Amino acid sequence: MIDLSKKISKLVGKTNAEYGLIQEGDRVLVGFSGGKDSTTLIHALNHLKKVTPFNFEFKAVTVTYGMGEQVQFLAEHCKKYGIEHEIIDTEIFELSKNKIRKNSSFCSFFSRMRRGYLYSTAQEQGYNKLALGHHLDDAMESFFMNFLYNGALRSMPPIYKAENGLEVIRPLIFCRERQLRAFAQSNEISVIGDEACPAMRFDIKMPYARAKTKELLEKMEEENPQMFISMKAAFNNIQTSTFFTKEFLDRN
Repeated sequence: MIDLSKKISKLVGKTNAEYGLIQEGDRVLVGFSGGKDSTTLIHALNHLKKVTPFNFEFKAVTVTYGMGEQVQFLAEHCKKYGIEHEIIDTEIFELSKNKIRKNSSFCSFFSRMRRGYLYSTAQEQGYNKLALGHHLDDAMESFFMNFLYNGALRSMPPIYKAENGLEVIRPLIFCRERQLRAFAQSNEISVIGDEACPAMRFDIKMPYARAKTKELLEKMEEENPQMFISMKAAFNNIQTSTFFTKEFLDRN
């Protein structure tokens, strides 16, 4: 039996209620890589399905890159806990050899291609929402990476509509990464880690910006343990009139 902490279930329930992520009659496709984040997500949704007063359905989908990944144990895990699951085999890795240019973002390429398969599968099978396992640490890292390296103030919203009309939701967006790690460890669930990253097959350096941003946030949190609480509140308290936008400059 899976033990989902009250903290995680409460955060997921609160996020769902506040942003209307999943509602009556929704059909949700879940990106299930087998890592700690997506593993927590499928069990959080399985719990939500049992305790909410409305009806919805979801299916976990694992997209392989064509590297000979061994993911059958993920199908067995889902079967054990009554979670519908599908494996989609692709040739993304072979395609990447000719598509990824020198010094380009291989992480972005693999992520974009994987997301494309999830989008098309959702549309072909009649799912109206796609759930991803991003958490609060991901949102913070994304914000600081865009801020420090890309010259943009952008992060990860709990819900947004993709260009194809599909709604993308992040039920774990207010959970900390350490909570998801603890979930997998306490339930003794085998999860897939960085060893399955396609980038490990290339003779290239790992992403510099993400590693440095993660290191920066760790140091900042050591000095200010309330930092993530403050940043979470800041995401709901954006003073757009104080930025150097053309609209602001025209008014002044």
